[in-house]
Amino acid sequence: MTTVANSVEQKKGFGATLWDWLTTVDHKKIGILYLIGGGFFFVLGGIEALMIRLQLLIPNNDFVSAGFFNELITMHGTTMIFLAAMPLLFGFMNYIVPLQIGARDVAFPFINSLGFWMFFFGGLFLNLSWFLDAAPDAGWTSYASLSIASPGHGIDFYAIGLQIAGAGTLMAGINFLVTIINMRAPGMTYMRMPLFTWTTFIASALILFAFPPLTIGLFFLTFDRMFGANFFEHTMGGNTIIWEHIFWIFGHPEVYILILPAFGIFSEIFSTFSRKRLFGYSAMVFATVLIGFLGFMVWAHHMFTVGLGPTANAIFAVATMAIAVPTGVKIFNWLLTIWGGSIKITTPMLYALGFIPSFVMGGVTGVQQGAAPLDYQLHDSYFIVAHFHYVIVGGVVLGILAATHYWWPKMFGTMLSEKLGKVTFWFFFIGFHMTFFLQHFLGLMGMPRRVWTFMDGQGWNLFNAISTVGAILMGIATIVLIINIVITTARNERIGNDPWEDGRTLEWAIPSPPPFYNFAQTPLVRGLDTYWIEKQEGHNGYTAAEPVTDIHMPNGSIIPFFMTLGLFITGFGAMYRLDHSWGLAVLIFGLAFTFLTMAIRSVKDDLGFYVTKEQIRRMERGRD
Repeated sequence: MTTVANSVEQKKGFGATLWDWLTTVDHKKIGILYLIGGGFFFVLGGIEALMIRLQLLIPNNDFVSAGFFNELITMHGTTMIFLAAMPLLFGFMNYIVPLQIGARDVAFPFINSLGFWMFFFGGLFLNLSWFLDAAPDAGWTSYASLSIASPGHGIDFYAIGLQIAGAGTLMAGINFLVTIINMRAPGMTYMRMPLFTWTTFIASALILFAFPPLTIGLFFLTFDRMFGANFFEHTMGGNTIIWEHIFWIFGHPEVYILILPAFGIFSEIFSTFSRKRLFGYSAMVFATVLIGFLGFMVWAHHMFTVGLGPTANAIFAVATMAIAVPTGVKIFNWLLTIWGGSIKITTPMLYALGFIPSFVMGGVTGVQQGAAPLDYQLHDSYFIVAHFHYVIVGGVVLGILAATHYWWPKMFGTMLSEKLGKVTFWFFFIGFHMTFFLQHFLGLMGMPRRVWTFMDGQGWNLFNAISTVGAILMGIATIVLIINIVITTARNERIGNDPWEDGRTLEWAIPSPPPFYNFAQTPLVRGLDTYWIEKQEGHNGYTAAEPVTDIHMPNGSIIPFFMTLGLFITGFGAMYRLDHSWGLAVLIFGLAFTFLTMAIRSVKDDLGFYVTKEQIRRMERGRD
């Protein structure tokens, strides 16, 4: 093993910086990469959403063609769920969770890097379909009858791109589970973990069980389309409805994979800016676990109209009602946390306060759809679109925006403008409700979802026009946020460890941004909200569990990048092997390249490096 001589961060040229980011296995840098990648796809999905709304601005519009509209709604949904919301949450999970539990890195740094590059190349593969005139067009759920019949390679891009990205997500989920179970600091018992760590833990368990069904479904779809299998082709003995079961056994837990980390974010924010301990901590933990458990028991409420029969419909209706109970527990605990608190209205707190009524509305319409007879009327109407967006935008996206403002100073050592932050909030919040609130009524008035255009004289004109204006306001909010980020980064005004002044958890006890080894000494956790306890006792920082010792850290590696690049190349070869003479050669080359990188990883004995006590003391003194 070697000691690192250049561990102190130095000014680097562009090439060295690029190499550093391509090879990094540091959980904090990978978190930032997830935020950059997820942010890019969020903007892309937002542009697709704006094009959808502009098409529906007026009746009989011909802004886009019917075929292109189908591609837009498919890519918007797929991008926002798989390539924007999840990676953005993974960014915060990657960066913050190891800090909250007192760890120096995640359990498997190499796999963490591999997971990011698989997400990135999977998303890139999917979006290259736009440039190759082959965007998928069967909806983000890609129901089998439509996806089997879809001409061209659009659905192949969907299936292969999601396979690559989904494998990365599964790796990340396993990594978080092992990290939280094995790498907590001394004294960090399960019932002392911050709520964000708890929700990450449960969401990761959901990933472990929910993503394999999606993987299997996508394999079946790929084999049906590319190799003539007949898993979903009913004329050849297959079963179309099986795709719906497979997809929603993944798809409903996926909603909770997204919303639970957002719940954790809001729990941290309510507690911090109410300046008091989270009300009913134990109840919140058990409610989180119960939501994760019940999340697997409700998938067929997406399928009330397929003819499963009254018994199955009744069972899934009851399970759907039941899952509202632990969610309700959380809502009341957040309200009681605010109650009697010394509230500070910051930008993150505004998002948190806006989240409660928005998400409750999404939950209430969800319970309505849980009644199978009513769902027969609402199914595939704009009521469903409104409900879904109230849950995902009103819960997850507000959570992501709140976390961006809340943890930005910790991640980058600079503070986003509160003034511009509040401008972003009001534009986004008002635009969100303008867009989706009236869509409930469009659904009740009979407007089907996924329609390219609509006739005049049906009473839908005004509500559709208002929805489009709301979407434009959300677009303006996103632009203001980007301007805020650019201005803050350019000014580069440094802030201290605890810029909000009321931080309660371990991440606020260390410098902003943290050193690459996170903690100079392993912290000793003395209770829930451990940093708050230290501050109450007049300490600045955390209590150490051990003296300063040499720290072992992993080396960076370019292998995850190249391993995923091989899979990316393989995807194109598999898709075009029958269309072009070069297809089979590209397929073989991609597989060979991937297996070669795996072999190199297997035989390469990389033992990492040590940061010595002297280097740590020198760096810590340099920060004081």
